[in-house]
Amino acid sequence: MQISTFTDLLHAAHQQPQPQRLLFVFAEAGLPSESTPEQQQRYQSRQGGALTPIMCVDKLPADIPSFNHLVEESLQLGKPWDIVFVASLSGHQGVAPTPQDADKPLQQMVESINGGLIKNFLPFDRQGELVRFTS
Repeated sequence: MQISTFTDLLHAAHQQPQPQRLLFVFAEAGLPSESTPEQQQRYQSRQGGALTPIMCVDKLPADIPSFNHLVEESLQLGKPWDIVFVASLSGHQGVAPTPQDADKPLQQMVESINGGLIKNFLPFDRQGELVRFTS
């Protein structure tokens, strides 16, 4: 299945043979304190910058009625964000992973994003559209 929107992701999660738990890391875009004028210009044109994780959460797909619901909930819990990175944790023998099962993978996601290693995650913008990063 081709995933290009958050709705596609939810649909795919519901179709998996084992129950899923979705992992979310919300990040804000910004500039490092020692940014160059070129980096600043690229950031202003939305072509560059650094992504910093600001909060994370795990949820069962059934607990997310829509992307708008996720956005509203995230804004109540934390500060505004620019990109949400999503991964999925698969259950076993028909049982979904618990929130405790998600703790270590969420921490690993945060560490990966801090290190710029984002290829294993699906990034979505505030409208629920898949983001494609270019180098």
